[in-house]
Amino acid sequence: MMNFQSIEPLWAVQTAAASAADTTSQDRTQPSMFADIFQSMVDNVKETDAAKNEAYYALATGQLDNPAVASIAATQAELSASLLIQMRNKALEAYNELMRISM
Repeated sequence: MMNFQSIEPLWAVQTAAASAADTTSQDRTQPSMFADIFQSMVDNVKETDAAKNEAYYALATGQLDNPAVASIAATQAELSASLLIQMRNKALEAYNELMRISM
């Protein structure tokens, strides 16, 4: 049976980053919470895609007893990639809106 990791909630990443920010000084060398969230999302896409590929390989070689596992893995990979794309689009929209604001 495959071992799938769940997607962490966004507030868990924010809470962990906020507690880390409280204990350390804010340098320019440290990544921001924004970068941490996106890096977490990219890592999640990579993990779910690897799990999907592993499930498809197991299904193709006859090692997988339940074909629904491969379908679930594919859906998880698709949803995590879709979420990353939506977050990227919203971040770009917010950036463009900030650039339009006159000071």
